Amino acid sequence: MISYQPFYETLFRRGITEYALIFKHGISANTLHRMKHGKPITTTTLDTLCGILECRVEDILKYIPPENI
Repeated sequence: MISYQPFYETLFRRGITEYALIFKHGISANTLHRMKHGKPITTTTLDTLCGILECRVEDILKYIPPENI
């Protein structure tokens, strides 16, 4: 399972809101909705988020093995 919990922690540390991602950086509200519900996003979106947040992939998502769920 992919968890986007690190994304929300990174947003908080950077002081960036979801509103800013949508209206300043052009991230779609649907993408953020998908992330909130643990749905997949594209690697292009992941790359864009890393660029906006100036972070690594590990700061956006983490893999949780099925036995740890």
